Amino acid sequence: MLMPSPLSSLSARARAASGAIAVALLLAGCGGGPTPTTFDLSAPRDFGRVGGSQAALVVAEPTTVQALDSDRLIVKDSAGALSFLGSAQWADRVPRLVQTRLIQTFENGSRIASVSRPGERMVPDVQLNTDIRSFNIEAASGQAVVEITAKLVGDRTGKIQRAKLFSARVPAGAVDGAAAAHALDKALSQVLIDIVRWAGRG
Repeated sequence: MLMPSPLSSLSARARAASGAIAVALLLAGCGGGPTPTTFDLSAPRDFGRVGGSQAALVVAEPTTVQALDSDRLIVKDSAGALSFLGSAQWADRVPRLVQTRLIQTFENGSRIASVSRPGERMVPDVQLNTDIRSFNIEAASGQAVVEITAKLVGDRTGKIQRAKLFSARVPAGAVDGAAAAHALDKALSQVLIDIVRWAGRG
């Protein structure tokens, strides 16, 4: 009768142990905490179709500080410290999500002849650059705070044509995931409408 060599037996045991460790790690990853609740932002629709500029507009992804460049809902305390709100998260990084909803708001309001992201083979007349200054729940006041600066820059000249700060505050009620997300979405909608109306002026 053939007997397995010590080396082959050792190799088999090593493969079995490796497989057991991989399964254990997989199970540990699955049980590593509650599944995050994901929330989305909306693009306003019911603000009228008022004729606007005939310019071709490119909407760049907003810039922001590192703390806001994430998919987490953020709470700011009275000392200015930022923290994540439980396991709540957005459907995408905040800057990219805001860019998408801003483009859709332009489209919903028919305020610009054509609007797109950079790199979509459109020759723009102007570019809309934005910076997200605040996108958080303010713990002291219990409000959702959204502040975005906007600049219209001539694509050919590179000169700033207009610039403005837009802001909105909405009561959030209880500081939990659903209430915070709803309040931030409502505040952002106000800001998006204001930006679109402002940028759409001839």
